[in-house]
Amino acid sequence: MMTEQEVEQRVEHAVENFMAGYGCCQSVVAAFADLYGLDDVLAKKIAAGFGGGVGRLRMMCGAVSGIVMLVGLDCGQTEGSDREGKSACYKVVQELLAKSKEENGSLICAEILGLKGYEKAKDSYVASARTAEYYKSRPCAAKVESAARIFAGYLKQKYHLTD
Repeated sequence: MMTEQEVEQRVEHAVENFMAGYGCCQSVVAAFADLYGLDDVLAKKIAAGFGGGVGRLRMMCGAVSGIVMLVGLDCGQTEGSDREGKSACYKVVQELLAKSKEENGSLICAEILGLKGYEKAKDSYVASARTAEYYKSRPCAAKVESAARIFAGYLKQKYHLTD
C-alpha cells in the first residue's frame, strides 16, 4: 500500500521527466508505470507517439493521453466480451478527463497552446529543441503536473491512501 506522500512523489517525478526532455504522455505514464508492471523504458516507448497532441498533430494533449493509458492499465478490461469492465473503464476515463478539461480549459493540445484549430507545428513531425525558451513559452510542464495530479487523486480515492 502506498502512502499519499509516495503518490505525490510520482507527480513530482512526472514533471521531472518532462523537464528532462520526455514528451508529456511519456512523463505522466512513466511516473506511474511501475505500479502496473511496466519498466521505465517500456513505458516511455509505449507513450512516445502521443507527444505533441499525438505525433505532434496537436490533437488530444499528450498529458491527457497519459491519463487514458494509466486508467487502462489500472482498470481496463482484458476480455473482449466484458462490456461491464469496458464501461467501467470508460466511466473513469470520462470522469478524469472532465477534471482535466475543467482545470485546463481544453483537452486539445492546439487549444492549450493557443494555436488556431488543429494547426500543425512548423515542420510538423520535427520535435522542438528543448531550450530554456521552450520551457518558458509553453504551459506543458503545468499540464503534465495537472494530469499526474489528477491520476494521483484517482489512486488516492480508489485505494483510500493516507500518509
